[in-house]
Amino acid sequence: MAGNADGQDVVALRAENDQLRRALAGRAVIDQACGMVMVLAPCRRGPARNLLVDMARQCNTKLPEVAVAVVAAWEGEPLSRLMQRALRRALRRLYAEDRGCDSRPTDETSGSRPAM
Repeated sequence: MAGNADGQDVVALRAENDQLRRALAGRAVIDQACGMVMVLAPCRRGPARNLLVDMARQCNTKLPEVAVAVVAAWEGEPLSRLMQRALRRALRRLYAEDRGCDSRPTDETSGSRPAM
């Protein structure tokens, strides 16, 4: 009986090891995508990660999948229309939070001149 329990332990440890490898790989690509957002937005790490989380929520997908798509876009692979829309919305929110106002640009912030 002890041999069977040892075999089950090995199987469980291998499964856990595989899960940890996937998690680390996902984290690496998330970190890479965060760095890209930080450079392009520009913003700090927290808001960059929040932007990616916001995109994942809007696209109803997992954060590592969004990160993979952002990294691929950096390398020339176009984002899906859904992710493009989510990215635009997330950027608007990020910039609105940075300005301390709602997400709709005013005449002053949109670059147009006020009517005279």
